[in-house]
Amino acid sequence: MTTTPQHRAPPAAQARGRPPGGGERRPWWRALDPYVAALAGAVALAALLPATGRAARGAEVACDLAVGLLFFLYGARLSTRETLAGLRHLRLHGLVLASTFVLFPVLGSAVAVLASGPLPEQLRTGVLFLCLVPSTVQSSVALTGAARGNVPAAICAGTYSSLVGLVLTPLLAAWLLGARAVLSADGLLRIFAQLLAPFVLGQLLRPWIGGFLGRHRRVLAPVDRGSILLVVYTAFSGAVAQGVWSTVTPAALLGLGIALPALLASTLLTVRLGARLLGLDRASGIAAVLCGSQKSLAAGLPMATVLFGAQAGLLVLPLMLYHQLQLVAGALLAARWSRAAAGEESPPPARASPGALTYRPPPPAP
Repeated sequence: MTTTPQHRAPPAAQARGRPPGGGERRPWWRALDPYVAALAGAVALAALLPATGRAARGAEVACDLAVGLLFFLYGARLSTRETLAGLRHLRLHGLVLASTFVLFPVLGSAVAVLASGPLPEQLRTGVLFLCLVPSTVQSSVALTGAARGNVPAAICAGTYSSLVGLVLTPLLAAWLLGARAVLSADGLLRIFAQLLAPFVLGQLLRPWIGGFLGRHRRVLAPVDRGSILLVVYTAFSGAVAQGVWSTVTPAALLGLGIALPALLASTLLTVRLGARLLGLDRASGIAAVLCGSQKSLAAGLPMATVLFGAQAGLLVLPLMLYHQLQLVAGALLAARWSRAAAGEESPPPARASPGALTYRPPPPAP
């Protein structure tokens, strides 16, 4: 007996609960970056095995060299064509800079006032310092690409924010934090030598090494994240050695758990609204939201070490937690926007002709 088209079994993907089209729906936790777990592991390692004595000094020297290498690679990878392409998006760059250095400080000042009860002074200072740090380059560009946004504009926006932050972050810290941030000519020179000089050197050497870095991007990728993990370990190791974690109470952690998500959500919504008001297209709007809501560990931690000295360990806790939070939220948003873009690009289903065979479920058995 031949099976008629009306009695064919439904596709296997539908029978197993998968969406039609062949792709299996991935659980939400698989969209998260393992880098988040690596950051938590660096903090746990610092708590269990903090570097002391000569080991602490060696870790600080290695940390300075790693950060310099990180910014050297940033400079060597940014091509002139990408820079010129990104320069055309003046509205996008203005929105990102306004979010990074105007909106964030305003929101951070409000959080520092409203959270004066549960948060001790050092953590309130850390929240405000978090709001003064420039935007990140690596994660914002990666997330923009995953969301099918404007990657060249994101590269330029993150880089411009980092370069402006080399000057503006210490000045804003001296203005808003006062005596809590030690700003000196030696500190500024150290920031320039550690961050700006390697970036400029990478740009100058790009004609000779840019092609090599482009061909071996996957091999060199661990250098970026490994540098940040070393900075995190060094900063938190110093905090553990000084015993500053004894001042962190459960109420303070709960206060950060409320304040930081509220800060991120407010920024995401405001930048999204600003992108629409400025008339940015979808791809540029995605780049603006992801670049304008993120903060850089690679730039923030060395600056905190210079500006706050021995107290930097506890002060960078809000920046650490916010960085992990922005990675989780950015990964979820990028997955959502990528699916939306894929749906817009796929052609609409063809309309069936009157005589076409369609699947009809068999009638229920009597």
